[in-house]
Order: sequence, then structure tokens, then C-alpha cells
Amino acid sequence: MDTYLITRYQDARTALADLRLSKDMYGAMDSYRKIFGESSVALDDHMLNSDPPKHTRLRRLVNSEFTPHRVESLRTHIQDVVGRLLDDCPVREPVDLLPAFAFPLPIIVICELLGVPPHDRADVQTWSTTVAQTGFSKESKLAQQNAEESLHGYFADLVAHKRDHPDEDLLSALTAARDENGRLTEQELISTAFLLMFAGHKTTAYLIGNAVHHLLTHPDQLRAVQQDPQLVGQAVEELLRYDGSVETATFRFATEDLEIAGTRIPKGSLVQIALNSANRDPLKFDTPDRFDVLRPGNTQSAHLGFGHGIHYCLGAPLARLETQLALTGLFERFPRVAPADPDREPPWMVVPFPAFRGLTELPVILDPAGP
Repeated sequence: MDTYLITRYQDARTALADLRLSKDMYGAMDSYRKIFGESSVALDDHMLNSDPPKHTRLRRLVNSEFTPHRVESLRTHIQDVVGRLLDDCPVREPVDLLPAFAFPLPIIVICELLGVPPHDRADVQTWSTTVAQTGFSKESKLAQQNAEESLHGYFADLVAHKRDHPDEDLLSALTAARDENGRLTEQELISTAFLLMFAGHKTTAYLIGNAVHHLLTHPDQLRAVQQDPQLVGQAVEELLRYDGSVETATFRFATEDLEIAGTRIPKGSLVQIALNSANRDPLKFDTPDRFDVLRPGNTQSAHLGFGHGIHYCLGAPLARLETQLALTGLFERFPRVAPADPDREPPWMVVPFPAFRGLTELPVILDPAGP
């Protein structure tokens, strides 16, 4: 399918906030079905695929429960999880940090935040991975459909369980809000649970992997962070700009004829916004292809790693916290960590269309034997 691709920083920032570029999948349902298939609709009735006023209602409700206080209260727990995962890693022989560290950390955190029981997490991760990496062959589409049906059924059952056995988790709070105030339909609640689960671990896992890779392959930048641990927050912002884990924003479509950067985009056209391209735009960033943790002016609002406008990533504070604590825990405990094969570039994930940006493996030696 043809789409318009927006690549420059200022054009991308403007487009992300332009309400004429709709996120409401029902307005472009034929195109949506061609791209994602019929089964995806059951899980996609959430804020990321909606416009105001529906988006405003859904986001306000989730914001009321997914608060900065709730995120910050996870700090000590995340540090503990980081420590436990590193405890289980071999230190003098190669270990792939993606399955051993980068993926389980956000999976554990988002599952505990939502209230997904430990014995269900492996299945939820497998289904989510299938959805994320599906291609366009008949076999891939069938695998995607089966995974989406499994996720829908799982979250429907989990919501029913939370309704009868509420706890202190986020999904219990959202279920109570849906029942008490009628501000969420049952379908919206199930789709929101899926969105928080899916977006809450895939993007962060790939971001952690990208971050470790680039720090290891830029030893001067790693030394700067190790010498001044207070730089870790600034380093994460630079990593989000330099090689973020979300390559393009999710699809939008034009609700009317419009023009961006001198290009006419007809009504009904699909539009993609290349976040990683915008973050390397030399009209915005000096020497944009240089990784520099001391880059001046690269604040949280400067880059587009988490988007911009009303769809700015809801989970950005949690992703930042997890990535900062993962990097701090890893490099403080194993300051000599090194690539297992320094001469080999780790393979990057190949997807049918640019969405996630991440490695497929990250082999390292945590504590190489010294002289």
C-alpha cells in the first residue's frame, strides 16, 4: 500500500500534532484491514487508535491511574529486578543480554504493574512477540490471528478475574473505573490492557538493547557515564534521539486534503512519520549522526523518540526509569562488560514495515578475564 512518509524534524513534529491526520482506525478501516487483518480490530479499540473526544476520555481515565507517583513507587522494585536478572547471568562466558536481561526486565515490571500473574507471563510475552514480528505471508497472518485471539481471550478473562478479586494493580483500578463510572466499554478496557502490555515492554526492551550496544561500541561515551553516573538520564535522551526503538509512528490518515512541506496529501491517504529520521535531521541537530551523551540542548522535549502532541507516549516516564536503572545496574556491577565478538555487528531485526528498531541478539561477556 502507498503511504506518504514524513522525514524532516519540523515537518514530523507538526504532523504529530495535526488533528487532520487521524488516528481513528475506523475512519480508514479498509486500509487498516489490508495492513493488519480483521483479527486486530478486537484489540485495537484504545487511545492510540482514536481521536478526540474519545481519545481525550480514554487517556484521561488511564492517566488518572497510571500516575507519576505510581511509576516512581516502582523504582526500588525495578532495581531489585535488575539485580536478580544480573545474578542469573554467567559472567565469564558469552550471554545474550536480550533474552537474559533487556526483555525480561520490562516484561516483569509491566506484568506486575497490570497484575498479570507470574505463571501467565511467558504465554503473554510469546503472543505479544508474534503480533509484533508478523509478516504478510498467509502463514504469518494465521499466526498473528491466533496470537491476537489468544491475547483477547486472556485479557477478557483477566478483567473478569480482577472484577471479582480486585487488587492494588493498575488493571484492577481500570476495571473498577469502568464498572463504577461507565467511562470505558468492556472492549475498550480489554484493548487498553493489551496496549499497556504490548507498548509497555517491546519498545523498552529494544531501547535497552540499543542503549547497551551503542554504549559498548562508543567507549568514550560509556566512560563519560561511568565517571559521572548523573549523566545516565542525559545519556538515555541521546540514545532515544540517536537510535530509538520506535522507528516510525503508527499509521495516520488524512481526513481532508492538506499540504506538508509543499507536498499535497489527498484526503484518505495513509501517512507515516519517521521518528528516527526526524531525530537525525541536520536542520535540527548539529552533527546528528554523532552519538554524544553530552549533546547540549537535547532535553526530553527536543527529540521525537516518544512522539509529540496528544499521542505522546503515555509510558515515557516508566520507559525512561527502566532504561536508566538497567544501564546503571549493568555498568556499575560489570564495568568491564564487552561485546562477545567485537568484530561482529549484532544483527538488527527485519520487519515488514518500519516500526520497531532493535537487535535480534546482543552477545556480551559481562566480566572478561583481565591480565
